[in-house]
Amino acid sequence: MAYRNKIIRNAKTGQEIMFLHTAQNTDGQFLGMYATFQPQPKPTVLYCLPQQTVDFDVLSGELTILLKGKYKHLISGQAITIAANQPHALWNGSTQQTTINCRVRPALNTEYLLETVIGIASTEADNRKGISRMLQIALTANSFSNVFRLSNFPFIFQKVVFFFLTPIAYLAGFKPVYKEYID
Repeated sequence: MAYRNKIIRNAKTGQEIMFLHTAQNTDGQFLGMYATFQPQPKPTVLYCLPQQTVDFDVLSGELTILLKGKYKHLISGQAITIAANQPHALWNGSTQQTTINCRVRPALNTEYLLETVIGIASTEADNRKGISRMLQIALTANSFSNVFRLSNFPFIFQKVVFFFLTPIAYLAGFKPVYKEYID
């Protein structure tokens, strides 16, 4: 469970998130956090938050955002708001560490998604390749489709594919959320 000052870290990418405000202590109004990104040469996956607006304030370093087919480069002191359901990708394309302040409105269950995805990415479970990795992605993405959607494929296509992969994922022993990551 997310709480103030809890830090989660992706051991593979070095990304850290420190929760400042959680759904519980804002009555669900927003989720506030600091996120630190290590240099990364290419963008992360293109995604959207279907029901939420997100504000990014660059505190230090540089942040690159792919939004509406255009690259935006933000430096320390600059900010951007991304509307709900707007596909985007963000990464640190510089050579220095980047720290941002991020607010997601409303909070919904985004903190559980972040804890789950970073927990999975930091364990051996994420080292699996091929169908095992796809089963985990399908199960987690389907479970959190209210707060996160991949933007490379139409949502209806994702729902159909994930619908068929979900029971297989459960049979293979995967879970949409792992208790050890959200405790």
